[in-house]
Amino acid sequence: MKVVYYLVALLALASSVAFAYDPSPLQDFCVAINDTKTGGIYIVFVNGKFCKDPKLAKAEDFFFSGLGPGNTSNPLGSKVSPVTVNEILGLNTLGISLARIDFAPKGLNPPHTHPRGTEILVVVEGTLHVGFVESNPNNRLFTKVLNKGDVFVFPIGLIHFQQNVGFGNAIAIAGLSSQNPGVITIANVVFGSKPPISPEVLTKAFQVDKNIIDYLQKQFWYNNS
Repeated sequence: MKVVYYLVALLALASSVAFAYDPSPLQDFCVAINDTKTGGIYIVFVNGKFCKDPKLAKAEDFFFSGLGPGNTSNPLGSKVSPVTVNEILGLNTLGISLARIDFAPKGLNPPHTHPRGTEILVVVEGTLHVGFVESNPNNRLFTKVLNKGDVFVFPIGLIHFQQNVGFGNAIAIAGLSSQNPGVITIANVVFGSKPPISPEVLTKAFQVDKNIIDYLQKQFWYNNS
């Protein structure tokens, strides 16, 4: 019941900034469809998604079931369960989404960014150490230890992280100001790109020996979402 309460609160908060970056809707809703070959149905192209004829919309288009505990048995000890326009087609053009984040003890949601959305996070269970870093030239770190019921904001596009510093499992719910905020996990994209970034580029960028870059590029970079 508490998770439901926090979900409602986050959606209300995020909706106040939801239209800042995603297109503002010109209709009540624009349920997305992925099939562009739906003969006889009038569709309109809107920000990467096609829209179903509103007369054919149904309650299931605005519904998602199964936002339960995520499997944290992985190298990071965390699992992100997103609910974006890909999970609820009725979110199309509404400029909002959310995610549930589960943490094992000492689990980490590693440094990452959301290029299209601000995130507001509430701790449902446990204790999290969270933070974000402002852009150049200052690169100032804003960090806080959050307990159950605490809320923290990560501004759009800035690198941020969350780590469980308690002794038990932790749960957080995040609201995001985009129907599809995107995720760029820093280590994954820098050292796990395909094809790989030139070691000469990374050696100079990080000012380390090439053997270190070679080692990092050979690692398996886990995706927790």
